[in-house]
Amino acid sequence: MIELTTPFSEEDIAKLKVGDVVSISGYIYTGRDAVLPKIVKHAEEGTLSEVGVDLQGQVIFHTAVSPAGVGPTSSNKLEIESSFEPLSRHGIKMHLGKGAIKPETVKALAENNAVFAVIPPVTALLESQTEEREVVCYPELGMEALHRIKVNKYQAIIAAAKGESIY
Repeated sequence: MIELTTPFSEEDIAKLKVGDVVSISGYIYTGRDAVLPKIVKHAEEGTLSEVGVDLQGQVIFHTAVSPAGVGPTSSNKLEIESSFEPLSRHGIKMHLGKGAIKPETVKALAENNAVFAVIPPVTALLESQTEEREVVCYPELGMEALHRIKVNKYQAIIAAAKGESIY
């Protein structure tokens, strides 16, 4: 088990390989199809600080945040998978979700020293390891707003790293 705490360094990510099991602690962002295109737009326009977002060394977990907890959504949805490259280019080091991603996405991750990790859909367990939650921006999107949560030992498996994938 590789213990990681956010924010991640370039070296933290460079050491990871497909199949590694990681334990993630610290603050991470959450988002899915409704908010990720908005965050990409802010990143491309250089306006992330205006909405209180710093992507450097961060994790984006593909989930909504509800009173019932958090659990991964499919990362290969168009709005989500198309965010991998620009968000990685702007500082995201780990995308956390579930499902197979395209070879071109795997390549884009490698080019930006970022990885994709899969996390089991176990909402009750993940909720017990979620210590804090706050809406960062786009509160009108409800549970699909961009949230920042503090996690303690979320376990995941590296599914794509260095141009390789488990799929």
